[in-house]
Amino acid sequence: MSVDTVSLTGWGRTAPTTALRFRPRTYEEAAATVRGCGPRGSIARGLGGSHGDAAQNAGGSVLDMTALDRIRTVDATAGLVVCDAGVGLHRLAEVLRPLGWSVPTPSPNRYVTVGGAIGVDAHGHDQHHSGSFSRHVQELELLTADGEIHTVRPGTVLFHATAGGLGLTGVILSATLRCHRVTGSWLSVDTERAVDLDDLMDRLSAGDHRYRYSAARIDLLARGRATGRGVLTRAEPVPRDGRAPRYARPAPARRTPFAFRPGRLPSLSALVPHSLPGGVCAALLGELRYRGAPGYRPGELQRPAAFFRFLDGPARDRPRGRGGSVRYQFAVGFGQEEALRRIVRRISLRRCPSSYAVLKRFGASDPGWLSFPVPGWTLALDLPAALPGLARFLDSLDEEVAAAGGRVCLAKDSRLRPELLAAMYPKLDEFRSLRAELDPYGAFRSDLSRRLSL
Repeated sequence: MSVDTVSLTGWGRTAPTTALRFRPRTYEEAAATVRGCGPRGSIARGLGGSHGDAAQNAGGSVLDMTALDRIRTVDATAGLVVCDAGVGLHRLAEVLRPLGWSVPTPSPNRYVTVGGAIGVDAHGHDQHHSGSFSRHVQELELLTADGEIHTVRPGTVLFHATAGGLGLTGVILSATLRCHRVTGSWLSVDTERAVDLDDLMDRLSAGDHRYRYSAARIDLLARGRATGRGVLTRAEPVPRDGRAPRYARPAPARRTPFAFRPGRLPSLSALVPHSLPGGVCAALLGELRYRGAPGYRPGELQRPAAFFRFLDGPARDRPRGRGGSVRYQFAVGFGQEEALRRIVRRISLRRCPSSYAVLKRFGASDPGWLSFPVPGWTLALDLPAALPGLARFLDSLDEEVAAAGGRVCLAKDSRLRPELLAAMYPKLDEFRSLRAELDPYGAFRSDLSRRLSL
């Protein structure tokens, strides 16, 4: 097992903290690390895809789980996979796709491990259809603070605390996943432009049930009558036989229907000069994205890599700038659309240079006590961390979200004030009580858990 001292951040590259990093290669080494952690505790970490500070532990230890990356068994008939928690979803997709299966809840972010996806109860563009990641977990092995390994199944209190529990109930060592059957590697994508936020929400409400994947890129710098305009893209897997004319596939696709070639795609961000100020850059990108999208184009054949390209383009690091970026994602329930409109208007009027802003509808939530999705609307955006007055502005948005009965996504947060947490997560007391019972001496801690007293 390798050990070193490192400075770590989340995906937004803000607020680095230093920790002792252990890289266990066996479950026994992971257990020994947990038993021997000091007073600052330890926390598991995967590929570093979390935007906030959930996988940092200043002055303590961090268990880098990426060396525990065995795919133990694949049942290609039933679509069941047993694998270590350190297996990345991207690698799992490479193995499963040629067998006619897909990982649960494919996401634009490929830099997530199986353990991380359970720990944050990851949601993808199909959450309204398939739920969150934990819905597809049949069981998992959890290393708890006493150094023992427990098999945890859905429907139990420990499962509800661990799914979305940000690694604070223990170290997830392995999982059994039920995967989706797929008919090929192509999607039929419908694209349409919406002239303002109400138009965008109407289109999402009217048609989301017909699609497996759905997301809208929203232009948060548009103002006036165009406030909240956006481009909506929704997709369905293409049937394998492809008999309908709209599904006619090119010859390579017919020869290798299950090919998995995610690659890296060009991004509009690459066309915008580095030298432009952040606000001008974001405004130009928003204009290019909106004007460059078709008013309505149904049935376009795309590889999943093209559809899920929001975060995987080569320029994904550029909009952050030297100071890093802050990911802000919140959700409000159905019936709270006016709160969403107010927040979008405020962001638009403040001219926040967001290079990434995606609006989606959530379906039914899953039982994780700290899981983020609730039935309703969610908006995610990236903002430069160095934006003047950003902390006060986001604090005021937090208050608006909490007043509407909504919540901020903890897996992407690095600044929420603790006094708002109970209003956002009604099962918080149960989570804290179970933590106190399972881990009375605080073996599992993170920067996030200290900041929010989890």
